[in-house]
Amino acid sequence: MNYAKRLKDLREDRDLTQESVAKVLKTTQSYYAQYENGKRELPFSRAIELAKFYNISLDYLAGVAETPVELNTK
Repeated sequence: MNYAKRLKDLREDRDLTQESVAKVLKTTQSYYAQYENGKRELPFSRAIELAKFYNISLDYLAGVAETPVELNTK
């Protein structure tokens, strides 16, 4: 599974819109949509932002881990 599909799955599992996630990244909905459909590479800095936003490990987002591990936010 690639990160584009995981981005979409994470967003949909939380009932978020592309526009709301795009706001977190300070970008437009259409630009963010290109990450989800695999037309634009996700920069590492944005992957970090999304991992923090979703409270998951980068390993899951990158497809290295099969289950999303929630981060310890202490």
